[in-house]
Amino acid sequence: MIKRIQHNFALTEKGAKGLVKATGWSTVTNLSLMFPVGLLIMVLDVMIKATANGTSPAEGVWGYTAAAAGILAVIFVLHWIQYKRLYIATYKESANRRVRLAEKLRRLPLSFFGNRDLADLTNTIMNDCSSLEQSFSHYIPQLFGTCISTIIIAISLFCMDWRMAIAVLWVVPAALILVLGSKRIQDKLGLKVILIKRASSDGIQECLETVREIKACNQKERYLDGLRAKLKRTEEAEIRAELAVGVFVSSAQALLRLGLASTVLTGAGLLAQGKLELMNFLIFLIAASRLYDPISLAFQNVAATFNAKLQIERMRQIEEQSVQTGTETFMPKGYDIEFDHVKFSYNENEGVLDDISFTAKQGEVTALVGPSGGGKSTAAKLAARFWDVNSGKITLGGVNVSSVEPETLLRNFAIVFQDVVLFDDTIMENIRLGRRDASDEEVLEAAMAARCDEFVQKLPNGYKTVIGENGSTLSGGERQRISIARALLKDAPVILLDEATASMDVENESAVQAAISELVQNKTVLIIAHRMRTVAGADKIVVLKDGKVAQQGSPSELMEQGGLYRHMVELQEKSASWKLM
Repeated sequence: MIKRIQHNFALTEKGAKGLVKATGWSTVTNLSLMFPVGLLIMVLDVMIKATANGTSPAEGVWGYTAAAAGILAVIFVLHWIQYKRLYIATYKESANRRVRLAEKLRRLPLSFFGNRDLADLTNTIMNDCSSLEQSFSHYIPQLFGTCISTIIIAISLFCMDWRMAIAVLWVVPAALILVLGSKRIQDKLGLKVILIKRASSDGIQECLETVREIKACNQKERYLDGLRAKLKRTEEAEIRAELAVGVFVSSAQALLRLGLASTVLTGAGLLAQGKLELMNFLIFLIAASRLYDPISLAFQNVAATFNAKLQIERMRQIEEQSVQTGTETFMPKGYDIEFDHVKFSYNENEGVLDDISFTAKQGEVTALVGPSGGGKSTAAKLAARFWDVNSGKITLGGVNVSSVEPETLLRNFAIVFQDVVLFDDTIMENIRLGRRDASDEEVLEAAMAARCDEFVQKLPNGYKTVIGENGSTLSGGERQRISIARALLKDAPVILLDEATASMDVENESAVQAAISELVQNKTVLIIAHRMRTVAGADKIVVLKDGKVAQQGSPSELMEQGGLYRHMVELQEKSASWKLM
């Protein structure tokens, strides 16, 4: 049963056991609310008998008062235990759920993120987790507890008088069928709300990221009109979903109230025929008045559970994704990177690399060049196992990278991409990310090698300056130099540079290239560049076009051969001499 609960509600084993315990205590708590009913029935019985015997009904009042106080104390204790078993356990499980999702995302290949909307992933981790936290603390255990306690009470009523029990309970299955029959409609509307809210989130995020372009093109009003329309659709979808839930749940709750009428009519008829005692009639009336309230609340919980299942399904889609696995022991024979007849595509029938073969040797700089879309960045990322190849193999030091656990493999790589990612922290700590145990002196040495010192000295707090979200206070070239310093600090045996100097002027580019040249001795360097002067000093050049190797060799060899490389060099030389007329 625990395994089934784990699967259905995306819980850990501890969370599933906690749900069972919370349901049990919710059942006991619900049943405890019938204690006052029992005491009231006892008091009424005594009063009726006292009136019939001509004695004072006030006799024993202190005893019943003490019993009432005791019942209240018991109810308080049970609710306190339920709180601990329910809410605290739920919040712990919610924290575990977020950590589990984050850990899962950490181990997923980048292909997963390329196929998913990042705003949707954020919504799943934050909003869906928060909604489930409320569902498991307020709805689901109480729903199950109400169902169990209702069954127990129903059995007790049938044991007393099956005719009156039917009169009290017939409305429960009828109302339940009405609520459950609305599941398909609620699921459809709930999914639509999720999709529309995601579109609104994407629109807001896009607006924040492109606000400069929107203003520069005088499209502010037009864009905001579109954003308002998305938000209005979100509001309308939310109202429709809430209205659908309200119609079915309110109808079911109204149907429940017919049970009280049927109880009165049936009881009055049986009482008139002498087939039912007055005391039993009162018992069923009081039971009916108390029974329908928790069931009405349970129907609201059923609707909330429908929505929770949608959110659970979204989480399960993440948790069931295949992760990249491999050995944590990596003992390569050197650090040559070899591509052996590699084929790769992000999607079926959309080939990116087709039968790629080349070797990037240790101690040499190997450059990947070619037209945009040729597969240069993809090849570099495959070498670091950001994705796994479709066929062929990539080896590092003779070891197939697909057989090595990704984090173990990446300890051997220092990577600088064209799109730099920095954190809202000091420059010192952003560089130290390359090697967390590095001393301040080592960080400063890497920073100066990457020519960071030139602009850092102009900042008010030097290397202690906080640079904002993703280095928002810095220029593109400054951000890229910090990224290069981070990679140099890591001092890994394999260095991947994807347009690492694209945002620098000629002077800084030459200085950084000189710094890199000093640090690549006995290392494997794979560099991607569009500017031919950037790779002029490379030991080997691999020209990629349309996912295939068009040429490979040293720069001088390729210039002698002619072909695509020479054509690209000549075009860039012509463009360098271009000027406004």
